[in-house]
Amino acid sequence: MLRGMRRAGQSLIGKIIAAIFFGLLIVSFAIWGIGDIFRATPPTSVARVGKTDIGIEAVRTAYNNELQRLGRQFRTVITPEQARLFGIDQQVLTNLINEAILSEEAKRLGLSVSDQLVARTIIEDPAFRGADGQFNRALFEQVLRNASLSEAGFVREQRSAMARIHLAEAIAGDLTVPMAAREAFNRYASERRAAAYFVLTSAAAGEIPAPTEEQLKSFYDERKSAFQAPEYRALSVMSLDPASLAKPEAVSDADARQRYEQEKARFGTPEKRTVQQIAFPSRDEAEAAFKRIQEGASFESVAEERKVSPQDLELGTFARSEMLDPAVAEAAFSLAEGATSGPVDGRFGPVLVRVTKIEPEAVKPFEEVAGEIRAEIAQARAREQIESVHDAIEDQRAGARPLADIAKDKGLTLVQMPAVDGQGLDKAGNPVNVPARDAVVKAAFASDIGVDNEPLRIPDGGYVWFDVTGIEPAREKSLDEVRDRVAALWREDEISRRLADKARELTERLEKGEAIEAVAESAGASVKTASDLARGAAKDDLGADAVTRIFSVPVGKPGNAATGTEARAVFKVTSASVPALAPNAPEAQRVETQLRNGMGDDLVNEYIAQIRKDLGVTVNQQALRQATGGSEL
Repeated sequence: MLRGMRRAGQSLIGKIIAAIFFGLLIVSFAIWGIGDIFRATPPTSVARVGKTDIGIEAVRTAYNNELQRLGRQFRTVITPEQARLFGIDQQVLTNLINEAILSEEAKRLGLSVSDQLVARTIIEDPAFRGADGQFNRALFEQVLRNASLSEAGFVREQRSAMARIHLAEAIAGDLTVPMAAREAFNRYASERRAAAYFVLTSAAAGEIPAPTEEQLKSFYDERKSAFQAPEYRALSVMSLDPASLAKPEAVSDADARQRYEQEKARFGTPEKRTVQQIAFPSRDEAEAAFKRIQEGASFESVAEERKVSPQDLELGTFARSEMLDPAVAEAAFSLAEGATSGPVDGRFGPVLVRVTKIEPEAVKPFEEVAGEIRAEIAQARAREQIESVHDAIEDQRAGARPLADIAKDKGLTLVQMPAVDGQGLDKAGNPVNVPARDAVVKAAFASDIGVDNEPLRIPDGGYVWFDVTGIEPAREKSLDEVRDRVAALWREDEISRRLADKARELTERLEKGEAIEAVAESAGASVKTASDLARGAAKDDLGADAVTRIFSVPVGKPGNAATGTEARAVFKVTSASVPALAPNAPEAQRVETQLRNGMGDDLVNEYIAQIRKDLGVTVNQQALRQATGGSEL
């Protein structure tokens, strides 16, 4: 057939027919299958700020990090729908745009950050410090790996972030807080009041007869939503994690000792050295300085000549693994105490290194930590087996084998939960005890009986399987089920209503000029005095709400407020005082700092808004939805 087509294509008519045929073929592909070849390529940028592009991956990473942070804070799994409802995607994008705006402006102004400052900032970052409080290079590299960052990329981002911070500090770093604002805050926070008052207790409401059936039913009907029984679900849950598979007794002494030798520093204090360093712009200058030191010049004198301050001269005290620059670490740990190295080609240029102190290592013997090491090795081996065990369990699930049988076969624990609500509580109101409870409950309430659910990943690298075995729908509890509770609430409501009416009547008498002692006596109560009342703080018989009400009434005027569930206070404000502002007092300084920070944020936001207008910002909403999981392009 191909040979026939080739022969036909050699004639003029054949060539015309072939051209028409392939043209129709291309058009059909464009319409039905590969139309993307004629379309624009999918966008890779979510936003453009001046000449800076904010890529989809950058937005996705920042968005996922924010979801994880909020999930840890609120101890729940935040779905993409909830995130969009709360505007988290827009907040993340706004933050990235603001950072890009400040970075663009810093470039325009020629702001830069030195290598030495970037290195010192990284070394002093608490996130990269080990248990001894010193910089830990292994931890530093682990954090970068977890964040999928290269060291060069991280240093570049740190440099950019520091330039942004310096620009923001230049805009709003030295603000003067107006005295009027400080005095207003002082007045609000420091004002103290005194009041004469008496309390109407439940006895002042009189005898409360038992409610009639009609009253109970009416009260119940008006508040049916308060007497809801939530939906409950019965679950079977099976978890697979490294701890459930680990077998420490199977770890040999040889393997444990090998791990011990590799990670000795974990089991005590490794050798540490106190290091000084002088940086040079060129290797020739470093060679010349080293020659002078060999001829008798002191390390400190060379540092003084180069205008290196004592603070910059001291690099710090580190273990080898904690030093940021491997070349400097190699030089420092090859020197004797008090010795100076020759020129070292460090990461940020040539340096001379001196060791002023050596602290020898102190490590626990193997026998003391053997059990801990065996458990770690066993769990590490178990992690390697988890995927194969997971696949075997999934094969059995595909064969419709019950979770109970699988758990028995694999030696895993099956947890039966007869009833759990959407908050992870049982019918007694206690939290159920299962791995990844919040995620399991959320997934279970999105599933149904008989559904073959996907296993859930848990933070330690394991899996959780669950089946919904029963559903008890949410319902309104009948009046008979909650009769006692309804009756108690009705009584509380009736007492509150009667006390409010009586307190209003007594307050009106005070407004007409009657003495508070006479009004209190008529109500069978005694007058009390409350002094040094602070806004919103309960004191004596006065609850926080009652004190707040006292601060809303002018001096010399009466009022009333609930204080407790079955009591009401009737009061008259007798005095108010505001201490003079003491500018140097710690509280005044704290308020001033709070105001300055707020004003600074406002200034920076205004500055960003203007630069944003000048640079121009465009946002691709389709790419934003792709980055945040809203849709596929």
